[in-house]
Amino acid sequence: MAISPKARPYLIVVIVVLVVAGIVVARLPRDQPTATPTTPPATTPPVVNAEGGDGAGDAYYPQDGNTGYDVRAYDVSVTYDPATKRLDGVAKITARATADLSRFNLDLYALKVSGVDVRDQAADYRQEGDHELVVTPGAPLANGEEFTTTVRYGGEPTVFEDRALGRSGWQTSSSGGAFAAGEPHSATTWFPANDTPRDKASFALTARVPEGWSVISNGVEGGSTTADGWTSFRWVAEQPMATYLTTIAIDRWTVERSTLPDGTPVVDAYAPGAEAGRRHQERLPEVLAFLSEKFGPYPFSSAGGIFLADDIGFSLETQTRPIYAGWADLDTVVHEQAHQWFGDSVSLENWADICLNECFASYAQWLWAEAKQGVDLDDRYLAEVERVADRETYWGRKLYDMGRGNEFRGVYDKGQLALHALRRQIGDPAFDRVVKDWTAANRDGNASWPEFEAHVEQVSGQDLDAFFTAWFRGDEAPADEFLYPGPLRR
Repeated sequence: MAISPKARPYLIVVIVVLVVAGIVVARLPRDQPTATPTTPPATTPPVVNAEGGDGAGDAYYPQDGNTGYDVRAYDVSVTYDPATKRLDGVAKITARATADLSRFNLDLYALKVSGVDVRDQAADYRQEGDHELVVTPGAPLANGEEFTTTVRYGGEPTVFEDRALGRSGWQTSSSGGAFAAGEPHSATTWFPANDTPRDKASFALTARVPEGWSVISNGVEGGSTTADGWTSFRWVAEQPMATYLTTIAIDRWTVERSTLPDGTPVVDAYAPGAEAGRRHQERLPEVLAFLSEKFGPYPFSSAGGIFLADDIGFSLETQTRPIYAGWADLDTVVHEQAHQWFGDSVSLENWADICLNECFASYAQWLWAEAKQGVDLDDRYLAEVERVADRETYWGRKLYDMGRGNEFRGVYDKGQLALHALRRQIGDPAFDRVVKDWTAANRDGNASWPEFEAHVEQVSGQDLDAFFTAWFRGDEAPADEFLYPGPLRR
């Protein structure tokens, strides 16, 4: 994600207020009932942990996601009328039970459920709190069983309002259309999901809108049909995706189709008034070729971009097809496309690991400037260090495990310095191996920052504990030995 330069000062002010206020999110574990067997345990053992958890365990967002199952695929069908702002949907969720389940949870925000089927049979359900959908199938699910859950729902989708992170989710555009985007939440404002980056799945969408409107989403186009004044659009993304990286964008788009040199299909969409973004997006083949040289082969089977006319506070790396705010420039395109490797193909394990996404996407902008504009990055680094040398607030932002609400404070600028220092510490050949081996080994999966640290030490052959503590885990300016490694020591 790239945050609008205008939005960042307000984000920092709000974060400071939250820290001073001492807001803490905590959750107590639910007591589990003890099952009493009706036959001897040797033949029918009691069901243990039969209820799936209503949170995936992330320390910052403990109630996001759920446990007890692993989603394999989402197939979502929605009808949306921009005139009424009404959305009606049917979501088919194919999953595998990872425990015996007498009931399980899904996440759905501010939309009303009208029916749930499990294994094509009606299931009991109830909605709790602001986003929990509790499902009780007619018969328990066995550990390892693959099953399909169908949820019928509707209402007027809305946004998550977060004082630290701003607005995310379903938003109405200035043209009267709508789009879904945001981090860490977005998907569950328009379809039920296991809303944690740890549970990646394929994603397919059929979206029906009044004739004259069109729909852009992730993945590959599956065609469109028109009947009775409505048009349905189909999109399919087969490679695993974290839920917050899904999107739907409804507008009177100008759509341009092309291919990359290797034949990968490209779909670019411009909202009315967003045509200026074309001059940046025309360089997409060049951008992806450059990033492939740095990070390894492009990880997906489609590409493109969605350009809004709205000056929202961020652009976002929605998988295969980033969403760009009206203020987005070429640097933003480089940033969001770098996320296709760092954040999308290789997704974080916990939100404390956000530097794996944002530090690398931000440093990609430096790499682009070095290669395409002849910028001496050592000079840029030293000038930046000098500029912020006495600013405790600059150095006081941790890059790993920074605390809920602080995820985006330091990763865009301090993160660039930290990765350049790491590059100079281990040398260009090792840095190149670190990046390419990392994206190859973790493709389509999840990874954590501690795993990355271990990977760098293994590739470089160096003990970097003190370096990582100084730059990524610490909240003070690094000592000179870490601030000026290798050729930076002048």
